[in-house]
Amino acid sequence: MSKVQEVATAVENGKVKIVAGLVQEALDEGASADEILNVGMIGAMGIVGEKFKNNEIFVPEMLIAARAMKKGIEVLTPALKAAGAEPIGRLILGTVAGDLHDIGKNLVGMMIEGAGFEVLDLGVDVPAEKFIECMKENPDVKIVALSALLTTTMPAIKDTIDAIVAAGLRDTVKIMIGGAPVTQAFADEIGADGYSEDAASAAALAKKLLEDVKAGR
Repeated sequence: MSKVQEVATAVENGKVKIVAGLVQEALDEGASADEILNVGMIGAMGIVGEKFKNNEIFVPEMLIAARAMKKGIEVLTPALKAAGAEPIGRLILGTVAGDLHDIGKNLVGMMIEGAGFEVLDLGVDVPAEKFIECMKENPDVKIVALSALLTTTMPAIKDTIDAIVAAGLRDTVKIMIGGAPVTQAFADEIGADGYSEDAASAAALAKKLLEDVKAGR
């Protein structure tokens, strides 16, 4: 088994303590940062996402795999920058105003990072103005992801989208939403571009929305 495959296996199995060392060994043996990222990290997280969707693993295993990936990315980042590797896209993520839940949001962020994105995580209880400010500061961002974990904070998703429209920025981004009480019907009602029911689906959705942007859809 190659070192890159060892990295992939360690990420998939959530071996947090050994991933960083394996990434460094792979680099030392001459594997490219790009290969380690795409095969060792993104490939492994894709398998994790599929297992989650098929109920073969659950949230705790998914979180551990994502943490393992982050440990590997910490070692890999300098090599990626030196090689000029770019993320496939940039995405703004946050839990909307009035909602302090972050576990689901964090898991979504880790899975989307695992799909190759750079994630700008604004945290929880994020007012619409902060999303808009971040969009203006990062005009290359093409996707905004909004999370709500309470039925009482779902209206804040609509308020945020309305504020983005009012700021004249709606045409510059795709907006995806999610969270325990959120549904596809709600997404359709408030004019979101996409909805995902779990973190694995969110990563796939982000990639699809990015493809739509690139294709001018």
